[in-house]
Amino acid sequence: MLGNLIQQTVNALTIGSIYALIALGYTMVYGVLRMINFAHGEMFMLGAYVAFLVLSVLVGDVGMAGAIALTVAFLVAIFLVGFIGVGIERVAYKPLRNSTRLAPMLSSLGVSLSLVTGIQILAGPQPVAFPSFFPVVRYEVMGGTITSMQIGILVAAFVLMFGLYFLVNRSRIGIIVRAVSESRPTAQLLGINVNGAISMVFFVGPLLGAAGGILYASYYGIMSPSMGAVIGLKAFTAAILGGIGSIPGAMLGAFILAFVEVGGTALLPIVTHGVLGTEYRDVLTFAILILVLLVRPAGILGEAVSEESIVYKREF
Repeated sequence: MLGNLIQQTVNALTIGSIYALIALGYTMVYGVLRMINFAHGEMFMLGAYVAFLVLSVLVGDVGMAGAIALTVAFLVAIFLVGFIGVGIERVAYKPLRNSTRLAPMLSSLGVSLSLVTGIQILAGPQPVAFPSFFPVVRYEVMGGTITSMQIGILVAAFVLMFGLYFLVNRSRIGIIVRAVSESRPTAQLLGINVNGAISMVFFVGPLLGAAGGILYASYYGIMSPSMGAVIGLKAFTAAILGGIGSIPGAMLGAFILAFVEVGGTALLPIVTHGVLGTEYRDVLTFAILILVLLVRPAGILGEAVSEESIVYKREF
């Protein structure tokens, strides 16, 4: 019993850390632009495909060693996707910045469909086996099994999340982004480069999403053009649950969602005597989204305020 509890806890932490990386991208964009970037799930998918391409080149053409090639492929992929995110913002979102809120969201849906279709044309619609970025070694801990891959994913995810915390709260760039988040007109009057701050958000968000995509594909050993759709919605649910616009809320919501998923998946067959199985884990996710929107739309760490100011309290 204790071993199973330990194992399920580690499973939830692993999945939650991946959800958190993606949810942070949603919440950062919303915190600055008050926009839901529906193409963010495709940044998650692009991370896996770009890493796979870079790794193929490094190992096949350059002849680079395995561990070094994996590290280089990971870093190159997340930075490339970060720059792709900046390019998408400049082309698809910036021209619509002063229009209604609906216009950029519709544009993001168009970008999402374009990216999925593009990958399907270039790489094919079928799922592709993805290599493991971590050695698979199993450790027995008090009756539970923990793998080196899970440990690697947790370490990588928490390093990235700590890096984001430092960037936002302890750096000059973070101060600028928070100032733009509070008031773009005031930031412009103070001489702050608003476009540069927004570009930084669209660089960091996709970078984290791409990292989540690589870790996810490595964990499950497979990638597909449509992988960003459901996972992106789950990460969006996590951001709503924690309080969209709040970085701590995004991380909290991601881990709560992961524990509900893993716990619910393990308990449903037992409680329902096999009537409901593991295939209902996604139903749990979206049931939580509906419940949160009905009971507390601002999320756990969000705070509803008047429409004249801001719909949610931003916590950067």
